[in-house]
Amino acid sequence: MTVYLDPPTWPGHGRMWSHLVSDISYDELHAFAARLGAPPRAFERDHYDIPAERYPDAVWLGAVEIGSKELVRRLTQAGLRRRKYDPRRGAGGA
Repeated sequence: MTVYLDPPTWPGHGRMWSHLVSDISYDELHAFAARLGAPPRAFERDHYDIPAERYPDAVWLGAVEIGSKELVRRLTQAGLRRRKYDPRRGAGGA
């Protein structure tokens, strides 16, 4: 089981956040998030939002630290990337 985590550089709600993804399956991602104690509401389309204070816990459980661009690349290559809907571009948001 390998999941990936980018640095907590994403601001929101007065905190900094990381993204947790799998390059294998959503099942793998959900199982890891459950072990981490991430609530289901933290899942957004193709990743979990993980607060900075939980970053060390995710790494301790085995998440591999990678940069944000590499994280998106792996997610896209795995066919698991789900973009936000953009009405100007239609379904998929490309």
